[in-house]
Amino acid sequence: MTVLKTMTRIDRLALLLIVIFSLMIGIGVGGEQLCGVDCPLNTGPRVREFSWQEQRIGGDDTAFILTFDRPMDAVGVEDNLVIDPPLPGKTSWAGKRLAYTLLAPAPYGQDYQLTLRGAREKFAASGNLGKTMQPFSSSFRTRDRALAYVGTDETQQEKGRLILYNWTKDEKRILTPPNLVVLDFQVYPEGKAILFSAVDRTRPAEGIQDSQLYRVSTGLGEDDTSSDLELVLDNRTYQNLQFQLAADGEAIAVQRVKRDDPADFGLWLVMPGEEPQPLGLSGGDFAIAPDGKTIALPQGKGIGIFSLEDIQEEPLDFLPRFGQVVTFSPDGTTAVLVDFNSDNPELRYRRSLYLVNSRNQEQKLLDTDGSVLDCDFNPTETQLYCLLTELIPGDEYREQPYFAQIDLETQTVYRLAQLTQYQDIALSMAPDGLGLLFSQVVTDITDVEEPFFRTASGEAIAGGQLWLIVPGETPDQTQLEALPFAGVYPRWLP
Repeated sequence: MTVLKTMTRIDRLALLLIVIFSLMIGIGVGGEQLCGVDCPLNTGPRVREFSWQEQRIGGDDTAFILTFDRPMDAVGVEDNLVIDPPLPGKTSWAGKRLAYTLLAPAPYGQDYQLTLRGAREKFAASGNLGKTMQPFSSSFRTRDRALAYVGTDETQQEKGRLILYNWTKDEKRILTPPNLVVLDFQVYPEGKAILFSAVDRTRPAEGIQDSQLYRVSTGLGEDDTSSDLELVLDNRTYQNLQFQLAADGEAIAVQRVKRDDPADFGLWLVMPGEEPQPLGLSGGDFAIAPDGKTIALPQGKGIGIFSLEDIQEEPLDFLPRFGQVVTFSPDGTTAVLVDFNSDNPELRYRRSLYLVNSRNQEQKLLDTDGSVLDCDFNPTETQLYCLLTELIPGDEYREQPYFAQIDLETQTVYRLAQLTQYQDIALSMAPDGLGLLFSQVVTDITDVEEPFFRTASGEAIAGGQLWLIVPGETPDQTQLEALPFAGVYPRWLP
């Protein structure tokens, strides 16, 4: 009592604070020991950010980031990280950030749960382990598995109209009005919209060459299921022919010819919010590179690579000998090209398929005495699937179409399915690698009353069957499945 009396007011306040803080520390430590790692009093490390938290991801999402609030024991984190359903991948660290890179795209139409518990912090100076982390759990999902095609079923009022089928939800929707006959289409990133060319069947004076470009929303991944339609490029002064949408959804390249001056023919560039402008380029079948900044098109005896950002008459690069651009790899580092061997009299009736990378290094894949119609990579870019033809022996010139799988690591070519005809066939690989879509067109050469819905060779389309090639673990396990859709020109949505 004598001591307390002699203490000043400040001394008594300081003593009171010391007692209070001591009690708080004691309660915190004891409480944490009693209720364990799940206790809210646990001040162990925690996940500060998960880049895929509550996100809807697609095939182009190849890695996620986990960011911690302090350095962690890497082995403990990797051993305790659980993804359900499993997604095999590899890890890498940069300070307090863990990157998990998928070995293959996550299958579409699924919900995933990520959990992490039991990992401990690691002191950088001593290397000793510290407190156990606060348990972490989060979820994400992949986009719905969906495809689009042009319907051929007249009884269902689908003929010539763009159809969207949501495989995940087993829902089918017609995206375009009855008056428009869709000729071709390409899908915008994330599958939220589709760019298509179409003619108006209520204008009988027009023909296939009088198509216009439209954009229609799909409603995928959104609560709004409406299909907003807008005109992208009209046909008043120029006829619109072949077109391509860049992978990033920005640039659109269109072959156009002036109505009153056929000599005015060439490529045009359409960019969002800008007036269409001529590129001053012309050539055969063209292809926009995946970066959306360059375009490849035949130029004499070779393929020219031109910039879409700084239009010049001279190409940025030139690939001699090649006469056909088939496709690009998804990452844009490799092109699939065809050499017609026109400079070699011994091989002038043989076409050669090549891979050419960004350093102009060439790799020959195969020769054919027929044609190379289309090719597409699998998502991991380890396999190339192609639709080829070969000549049938005999006096009459006939080509036999077949599918081939090319192992790009071993350069081995495997023959898959064989077809009876190959009119207007294009391949579409699923973004998660499920399989390749294609269609078989049924034509009617006697139908002269159908002015619009026709193949590239001008025959009336009377029907169509969609097919799916499902790759197996080995080429001989590949399956060919007929899908329950009456249509043509199918494409997976990204």
